[in-house]
Amino acid sequence: MKQDPNLLKALIHRYEVANFVVERGLHVRVKDLMPEELTVDQFKTLRFLRHNENSTASELSQYFCVGKSSITAIITRLSDKGLIERVPDDDDRRVTHLMLTEEGERISGLLEERVHRVLSDIIEHFDEKEAIMFIETFEKLAEVVKAL
Repeated sequence: MKQDPNLLKALIHRYEVANFVVERGLHVRVKDLMPEELTVDQFKTLRFLRHNENSTASELSQYFCVGKSSITAIITRLSDKGLIERVPDDDDRRVTHLMLTEEGERISGLLEERVHRVLSDIIEHFDEKEAIMFIETFEKLAEVVKAL
């Protein structure tokens, strides 16, 4: 759909302002939930691994759209803290799978519950129809961005 250039400019500005407020506000709230020794990026990595068992560093790098060296640093820190372990692939020695340890599972579950409460408090400001419409629109945005 072709947009009026002035309307498009205004929509982009509104998006940028809202996105900044949401990202910063959520980042601060999530950071406040983290134990001092854990960063938000480390928590996101734990959460990803909790829901995507046996992932590799390459998969994490692709999912988070960051370089492999950034993911390697996060993995090393999480491993040093005893929250994840590196498991060599049985068939291909070049591949290493990442798995949560018991402590990693416990911490990620606890933090996920805390984040869920924060997000629930936010989503409760929408009625059911608004919440569903927002999530569906946000998912569409995610698909468009992923396809770029």
